[in-house]
Order: sequence, then structure tokens, then C-alpha cells
Amino acid sequence: MGKSLLIVESPTKVDTLKKIVGKNFIIKASVGHIKDLPKKDLGVDVDNDFAPKYITIRGKGKVLAALKAAAKKADDVYLAPDPDREGEAIAYHILNEVAPLVKGKIYRVMFNEITKKGVQEALANPTELNTNRVNAQQARRILDRLVGYKISPLLWKKIHRGLSAGRVQSVALRMICEREEEIKAFKQEEYWSIEAELEGSKQPSFSAKLLKVGEDKAEISNQEQAEKLVALTKGKEFKLSDIVKKERKRNPVAPFITSSLQQEASRKLGFSPKKTMMLAQRLYEGVNFEDKGNVGLITYMRTDATRLADEAVEGIRGYIEEKFGKEYLPAKPNVYKSKKSAQDAHEAIRPTDVTIEPKSLKPKLEKDLYRLYNLIWARAVSCQMVPAKLDTTQFDIHCGDLVFRANGSVIKFHGFMKVYVEEAEEGTSGKDAKEVEGSKGKPGDKVLPDLSKGELLKLLKIDPEQHFTQPPPRFSEAMLVKELEARGIGRPSTYASIISVIKDRDYVRNEEKRLSPTELGIMVSEMLVENFPDILTEKFTAQLEGNLDLIEEGKLEWVDALRDFYGPFEKNLVEAEKKMKDVKSQVEETDEVCEKCDQPMIIKWGRFGKFMACSGYPECKNTREVKKPGQEEDGEAPQEAEGECDKCGTSLVLKMGRFGKFLACSNYPECKFTKPLSLGLDCPEETCKGYVTSRRSKKGRTFYGCSAYPDCSFVSWDKPVPEPCPEKDCDSTYMVEKYKKNEGVSIICPKCKFKKTEEAA
Repeated sequence: MGKSLLIVESPTKVDTLKKIVGKNFIIKASVGHIKDLPKKDLGVDVDNDFAPKYITIRGKGKVLAALKAAAKKADDVYLAPDPDREGEAIAYHILNEVAPLVKGKIYRVMFNEITKKGVQEALANPTELNTNRVNAQQARRILDRLVGYKISPLLWKKIHRGLSAGRVQSVALRMICEREEEIKAFKQEEYWSIEAELEGSKQPSFSAKLLKVGEDKAEISNQEQAEKLVALTKGKEFKLSDIVKKERKRNPVAPFITSSLQQEASRKLGFSPKKTMMLAQRLYEGVNFEDKGNVGLITYMRTDATRLADEAVEGIRGYIEEKFGKEYLPAKPNVYKSKKSAQDAHEAIRPTDVTIEPKSLKPKLEKDLYRLYNLIWARAVSCQMVPAKLDTTQFDIHCGDLVFRANGSVIKFHGFMKVYVEEAEEGTSGKDAKEVEGSKGKPGDKVLPDLSKGELLKLLKIDPEQHFTQPPPRFSEAMLVKELEARGIGRPSTYASIISVIKDRDYVRNEEKRLSPTELGIMVSEMLVENFPDILTEKFTAQLEGNLDLIEEGKLEWVDALRDFYGPFEKNLVEAEKKMKDVKSQVEETDEVCEKCDQPMIIKWGRFGKFMACSGYPECKNTREVKKPGQEEDGEAPQEAEGECDKCGTSLVLKMGRFGKFLACSNYPECKFTKPLSLGLDCPEETCKGYVTSRRSKKGRTFYGCSAYPDCSFVSWDKPVPEPCPEKDCDSTYMVEKYKKNEGVSIICPKCKFKKTEEAA
């Protein structure tokens, strides 16, 4: 009996699969796609039913040759790229190449999990290639190519060479830019709250907030109103007029799908969608353990279905009963509804074996791999547990015509919360922001004393507090994923790449973990919206995603979908060629003079937005950053700084560059010496004479290191503060600033973890 050939997508799966399938299989990897549209031209014949021209991807010739050589020797071939549209397209292109060489049959197999059971079942029940799924992928690829290769040259011509547009990415950019407009247009409104600290016959004391004035809701718009209301409480009794006690249930949440995993990993772990998917891919493909070899730890991570396989549910329920007891197990399995648009090809993301507990892997896994596995494991287990039970208490307190209210809760029975608690939602604005911010902790944080209805309370203090309504926040990456999903834009497999692309193009930047559009991003978005008003919209993009689903279901021909798109798109292209503003040719005159040739400096648009250039170009190629508001006025000399140039001894000046302020020699351009600004802290390394300064990683993230780098390797992600730790037994010469979403900024010792409280500050 000869051997069969098993072709997978990723080479990291090969070692795991070899141990599962044994010696009867030769295993090869395609290393992703082997064929694609050419990079140098459109590669789509729009006049011939959008016929694509596929070529072998540069560098994949050897891979394809190896696959063909292995196919010649094999009896049967099993195509096992990833179980999604992209994987189906990869399988299709491999099939076309190896079919003439194979003696036996060619099968399509899909591994939902890289485990012995999952792989053996897939091989025992092979299927055929799904041509509808291939057509859906092909339609998406051609749509993206048409948009990218037709619009991008316009941007090159009108703004700057090297810019690009994308069918989905441009809509995501538009959403970010429109949110920025909302923030700028937002008008802040003042409002006040009044909180009373009260004490009853039993401890502890508690706070209650003014809820009503008479029968009306308390709406306090200024300090005068607040002070008048506080004055009404003077000399009056606070009476506990009503107590409402209820048992409330809190239900577990569904197991992870791609989008919810990206959102929760961002909120709980601080991971970007791109990092989450990279780590999830590794957990799916297999992690190497000395005692077990390669083990696939989770099921396939690109899915939008919340269902779990029956066997998985049985395994999780058995684990819950054994570890936690019958009281934590519902009578019937919990079932969660998927969205109507869900493709349901794969089950939700879960551990392949629930008995592989995260704590057993902690010493064996990298920190971030462990944290993500722990998150997935806990969510999957908790989704099959009973609800949590909370005893909630509500106090209504009357003081004359004023009604104050206090709420508290105690966890009576943890239920699923024994394993997992979902992180609080992001993105609240307006008057509700403060309420949400105060409720981010776990239920049961605030406990009210056991008091009796009708008893009089002692007023300890009463404080009016000023607030201002907040604008809608910029999108975090998790918030953008949620919004894209809600509006039907993109697919679970594309969310991470959408965000990566607009960041890589410098259309948006991360500022304080939020996506902020750059000047260039705003300009590109405005020009695209102005010239392609019907194409690059949420509605149109979501409709196209729906059409791709119909193609996969066999209900729509892919050529028809492309015709419907290309007609109006072509008209927009013709109009845009005539009407799109030519920013490239526009220049702004300035009063500044080139320090190299004395010709006037002008402002132009470039790859990263506006910049100042010499009007004598190309003879003189001098450029400079355009001054931003707050920088020195035109013609004003740079600010002098302490110290002398290390090279020529001339005095130093403070300058502003693309990444912030820095020190430079005042004898520029004869001397081009520069050095970073100090944070006012000497390097903590004993033998080092350098100082701590702000630096940037290759990905643009700020970190802190020594000015003597590379001779000194001191680094810190947290900003060092030039003050020693106050603890007697600690010798740390500095503290660091740490930011937490629920706490804000704290000052912490990096050695003993001493935390500086507000009182101490």
C-alpha cells in the first residue's frame, strides 16, 4: 500500500500532524497561498466577465515544485488548508496544479481542531472542494483589487505617490474620521450631582445620590442650583423610607467567536486584534511540550458561530460537575444563538480538551500565550454553568422633598462567576459616563448595612460635585471591531488586517490606546467620500458582504455580483478623475527661508502629511517639519537649552521633530549632533553615567531607556519618575507611572511594588 499526501496551509502544523496520522502520510505545507493576482498590473479582465489572471506568487515556485513532486509519488491527496474561504481558494489552486499528476483521488478535509480525534475524524470523512466558497473568495479578491488598483493611482496623482485605498479599510477609516468630527463638534455641558454620606443603626456607612426633587428627576445644571438643594437639607431628617430587596440572576455569556475574542482580549489583556489572532493561530496549530510533543490547544479561531459540538458540551459539563459540583451545572446544556449573518461553518472557539487546565500550562507557555489560553478556556467552561445569584438592595431616603437612593449587591451564589466575569463595556459618553465608570468593578463591591425601614439616618457629609458631559470617545481597536461587526462590515477573519492596514499606511495612529486619524488620513478619507459617495459607504460595503455570503450559499453568481458593483463604480472613477482636488500641485507659501540655499520654503503634501520643502527643489532637497500650534512662531529662534554639544562644544537648542522634542546643536547644519531629552532621572544601572529618556519602538510604541544605549540596556515600558521608593527596606532610586483603565495613573515601585496612594501623593 502506497502513501497518501496531506497538504496543509501552515508549516507549523506539520510536526503536530505527523504524530497523529503516522507513516502512511507524507505531509507538506503550501505556506499560505501559492497563486494570486499579479502585483504589477490589474490582473482582471473587466471586459471578459472579470476573468482573473492568476500567477504563481514570487518565491513560491520551489514550494509548488515540492508539492507536485510529492503528488506524483502519492496514491491519494488530501487538501487540508484552513477551513475558511481563503483556505478553500488555496486548496483550489493546489488542486489545479496537482490534479494531472495524481494516480488516485483528491479529497478536501477540514480540521476544526488539531487533535488526534479531530484529525482522524476529518480524514475518515473527507469531502469535495466547495466551488461556491472558492467563488466567494475570488469575488472578494477581485472586488478588493478593482477598488485598490483603480482608486490608488488617483491618490498618487492627486496627493502623493505610495498612497492606497481599500474597499473595506477606507470605510473603517471613514468611521474613525467621522468620530473625530463628532468629538470636535461636541459642545460640553455642565451638570452637578449631590451625594450624601449616611450612617444608620448598623455599620458600615454608605453613600446615596440625589435622585428626585419632589416627583421630578434631579437635573442640576449649575453650582447655584446645587447649593440651593444642599441648603434644603440643613436641619432636616434623613429617613429611610423604603427598602427593596431582590434576588437577581446574572447569566453567563456565549463562548468566544472571533470578534468577541478580539474585543475581550483587548479589554482584559491589552492585546491588539492582530496580536490576538497571531497568538490564537499558534494555540490552534499546536504548541510544543517536552512530554507530549506538539498539542493543538484550541479549535479554529476564525468563526462567527456560538454553537459548541455536542461532544465538547458533554466534556465541559462533566468537568464542571467533577470540579465544582452539581449545583454549578444546569439541567440542560446552555445554547446560544448566533447572529443571522453567521456562516456557522465552525463551532465557537474553545479548548480542544477542557481537562488541560490553564494552571497546568503556566510554567510551559509564554506569558501571553498562557493568558490568551486561560481567557478562552475560562469563557468556554463558564458558558455551560448556571447563572450567578445576587442579592440586591435599594434604599430610598427622604429628606423633605428630596429623595436620595443607594444601591448595593452581594453575590449570594457565584455560579459561572466562579470561573469568569466579562469585562465592562467601553465607549460610554455624555452624562452616563460617570455612572458606568463607577460600576466597572465586580458585582457585590458595594454592600449596604442591614437597616430597618423607617429609621432615621445620621448625615456625615453632603457633597455637590461638578461634572461635564463627555464627547463620544475615539475608537479603541476593540470598539472598532465591535462597530464593524455591528454594521456588517468585513468578516471575522478580516478585522485584524483592516486595522493593521490603516495603521501601516499612517492614516491613523494609536494615541493613549485609541485610534486617532492623522492629517493625511483625514484628507484621504474626505477626498474618497467626496468622489465615491455611493461606493465607500457602510451600507454599500455591508451589502457586498451579504452578496459574498449569497455566492457561498450558491444563491448568487459571482460575475453578476461584480457587474452590479462595477457599473456605478466605473462612473464614479470617470467623474473623480475630473473633479478630485489636485493637492499635489498645490503649495502654500511661507515667510521662512531655506537655511541651505536662502530660497523661500513652501508647504507641500507628502506620504506622512504636510511638510516644508525648499522651493529650489530638485537642486536643493532641504525639508523641514511644519510647525504645529504651540510650537515656535515663524522666524523665532529655537529655545536654548542647558549643556553643550558633545561634538563641537557649541550650545544646545530645543527642537521639535516628528516624534516630539529633542536637543540639537545650535551650529546646524555644520554640526548635526542631536540627543534625546532627559526625564530628570539618572540611569538606575550602577555603573552607567547615562540618563533616562523617552524612546520609540519600531512599531511606534513609546518606551523608556538609557541615553547610553547600546552600551547600557536599561529599558522600561512604564514611565520612570525621579523619586526614590519610600519603603525603608527598598533601595529603588525611582518609581514608575502605571495606567489602569479603572484606576487611572498610579505611582508604583518597580522593585517592591509599593503603591503611592492619593493621600500619600
